[in-house]
Amino acid sequence: MATLSQDQKQLVQEKAKAIRVSIVQSVTAAKSGHPGGSLSIADVMSLLYFVEMNVDPSNPKKQDRDRFVLSKSHAAPALYATLAEKGYFPKSELINLRKINHFLQGHPDMKHTPGVDMSTGSLGQGISAACGMALAGKIDHADYRVYSILGDGELEEGQVWEAAMFAGHYKLNNLTAFVDYNGLQIDGDIEKVMSPLPIPDKFKAFKWNVIEVNGHDIDELHQAIEDAKAFTDGPTCIVMHTVKGKGVAEMEGQAGWHGKAPSEEQGVAFVNEIMGVQ
Repeated sequence: MATLSQDQKQLVQEKAKAIRVSIVQSVTAAKSGHPGGSLSIADVMSLLYFVEMNVDPSNPKKQDRDRFVLSKSHAAPALYATLAEKGYFPKSELINLRKINHFLQGHPDMKHTPGVDMSTGSLGQGISAACGMALAGKIDHADYRVYSILGDGELEEGQVWEAAMFAGHYKLNNLTAFVDYNGLQIDGDIEKVMSPLPIPDKFKAFKWNVIEVNGHDIDELHQAIEDAKAFTDGPTCIVMHTVKGKGVAEMEGQAGWHGKAPSEEQGVAFVNEIMGVQ
């Protein structure tokens, strides 16, 4: 079993907390954005960038880097907070989210934001691009890995399943996809809007290796990622059971916080809650 050292685990937890703080602060400053689904992926983002992935903020385009594609692109505040925490650009830039004449757009833009490997927006397109990157790696005999995060509501897009079929067909064992299974999308419960369930069985049908984990348990996530690296017969989908708005009690499990910014007063209170300040 692949285990994290105590120092690694503490680092990931500390960075996840910092990422959550930055998410709340940036969305509050922008007065718009998507906090709920950003907070739910803070743990995996921290683990990927501070332990798992081969990346270098001083050389964002290095050829052998691991690639990351945020397919659930509206969770850009989580990606930006992670990149800033890693040192791709100053954390002070985060308060300029969604503002004119600044580079942190509402959805990731690879042409202007350091560390963004693929511009994403329309749901379903990110995982498709990730498949192309993974196939390119195979053709080039490169040893980089490709990681992508999808939303559970995003799975209602047909393009996702074309990509899943593609990845399974080409046995893209250098591709790991995560599904942020928090059960909620902008219109409410995913099972009532357009149920994509059962998620694991669908990916298995397309010849993916599937692992289910608690998406907020660092040890489970780490083990799943290591198991995905060791699986050589095809791509791996890690289905993360998560809580939308994780870390802020008022937001947790509430679809209303999918795309709503906190007020300035709420923003301060939510940051204090994440930091454990009474």
